[in-house]
Amino acid sequence: MSLHDHARPASLGELRASGYESRTVKEELRANLLQRLRAGEEAFPGIVGFGDTVLPDLETALLAGHDLVLLGERGQGKTRLMRTVAGLLDEWSPVIAGCEINDDPLAPVCVRCRRLAAERGDDLPVAWRHRDDRYAEKLATPDTSVGDLIGDVDPVKVAEGRTLGDPETVHYGLVPRGNRGIFGLNELPDLAERIQVALFNVLEERDIQVRGYSLRLPLDLFLIATANPEDYTNRGRIITPLKDRFGAEIRTHYLTEVSDEIGLLRQEARLVADVGDHLLEVIARFTANLRESTSIDQRSGVSARFAIAAAESVAAAALRRSARLGEDPAVARVGDLAPVLPTLLGKIEFELGEEGRERALLEHLLRLAVAVTFRERLAGEDLAGFTTVFADGGLVETGDGTTAEGLLGQVGPVPGLARVLDRLGYHDGASRSQAADAVEFVLEGLHLTRRIDKDTIDGRTVYGSADRGEPE
Repeated sequence: MSLHDHARPASLGELRASGYESRTVKEELRANLLQRLRAGEEAFPGIVGFGDTVLPDLETALLAGHDLVLLGERGQGKTRLMRTVAGLLDEWSPVIAGCEINDDPLAPVCVRCRRLAAERGDDLPVAWRHRDDRYAEKLATPDTSVGDLIGDVDPVKVAEGRTLGDPETVHYGLVPRGNRGIFGLNELPDLAERIQVALFNVLEERDIQVRGYSLRLPLDLFLIATANPEDYTNRGRIITPLKDRFGAEIRTHYLTEVSDEIGLLRQEARLVADVGDHLLEVIARFTANLRESTSIDQRSGVSARFAIAAAESVAAAALRRSARLGEDPAVARVGDLAPVLPTLLGKIEFELGEEGRERALLEHLLRLAVAVTFRERLAGEDLAGFTTVFADGGLVETGDGTTAEGLLGQVGPVPGLARVLDRLGYHDGASRSQAADAVEFVLEGLHLTRRIDKDTIDGRTVYGSADRGEPE
């Protein structure tokens, strides 16, 4: 129900007169999802690469009204997806003013609100909650308590003279406070079994058990949990009744298309310098190589945050170089990739036996990514104009201390550079810094395809004529 501030009823009588009808959270999600589907609108904005795989299953689960578990390795976007579901709630929904568990004014369930409704009638005060306030999230940890999730006796209320049997002595936890909304629980299997039992009681039996007494509380909740498949299915770290409570188990995955990975980087990475699509493609292919490598612990996975951090680090390296050399704007080059690898090592788990080889492994997989991107981007392009620079023993030096003008001055006018700029996405009006980026990318590609040599010493990279013949 979308209402402007001045039109929102402030009492139960006004709410009835407005024609408002109560519906459960799951009915609300179903209706709003159907509305978007029928209108051809995007139901889950900002979710990349799941359109043909995860989202159809998610839409089916929401239409069926099923609580669900998102199963996937780290960094597959489970939490992002979980939060995006909250966008399907009504923008505003009415609650009884002052209620700790957000009771529906037309159907109060807590003792306080039922008493207040009986006393005030149509004058019962109504407040309004935005959809952003109707999503609650908790990271499950082994030390999570029943009090955190469900509730506990409030010693202040007991000290005021109320008995322990009085339902109003309960201080509600996150789950009851999420009533009439969505509750997201990250890493569900990490909850201790007794906490899982308490959560099951709330969801299935619709009661709260606190300090030995039960409080009947018919909560209206939509529950989404996330879990690693290994923890959820193989180790027995979730009680069977709770597992059975979820109507749907939906598998997420890492992005499979390079274009989707690039789109995600453009969407999520905060880039402090200009990073060309060809360099983002290198990062995307590099990340894919890591996910396929037998030297990487694939049970731990390679998070999307790895690729995002890599893109941000490359941009930062370019900004640092441009600041030191007095260039503006800052444009990343392929030479900015390798130096940032040490800062990313902590985001990857290597298999046993790879100790001491971690950086060399990353450098090897990065070279493969650059070579494939070079071939894909410039396949069939005549690059003879670049190789002739080295025909008479010429050298080209680049690195942290080389400005864009310095690099371009070393190669001089290169036939075919305009075509290369176009293939790399730098169209008419490319800056000198972008031209330098294109030149360095071609030189690195020519080296990796064995058409020219390369030496790197103390941060300086020198390209020269090849001694190893034509490419394989």
